[in-house]
Amino acid sequence: MITYQPTADLHVSAEITYKNMRSYYEHYSVNWEQSKIQAQIVDLENWDILYNSSIVGAIRLAFDNNECYIRDIQVSDKFQNKGIGASALAECERLAIKTGVNLLRLRVFKISPAYQLYTRNGFVIDKEEDRFFYLSRQISNQEI
Repeated sequence: MITYQPTADLHVSAEITYKNMRSYYEHYSVNWEQSKIQAQIVDLENWDILYNSSIVGAIRLAFDNNECYIRDIQVSDKFQNKGIGASALAECERLAIKTGVNLLRLRVFKISPAYQLYTRNGFVIDKEEDRFFYLSRQISNQEI
């Protein structure tokens, strides 16, 4: 069963992100450390993703006017391809609707397989840069 809870330990959350993103950082020669991730996420809305009561991932959101920026959906490697990412994306939408926003935005590395998850779920490319796609999707402002 997939559930969510507010993040209590940002160190654990940052570690999941670091492990998941390390190959992208190496691919693009980005010097990034777990401590830098933790410093970046402290001011975000952080949620743990739990699978059968164990923390297996993280959701990070930032809100601005009528937008919710999905800063991260991270699922530990051995728990990927189990529908957890799609469920987490639906949870992001639920949280966004709860706060009254009507647009989801995110940025994803072009080489990330998560890009397919986002496009399957209705996100469209707003712009692209050398490394990233910037995507968005309108959401209904009705409770789900």
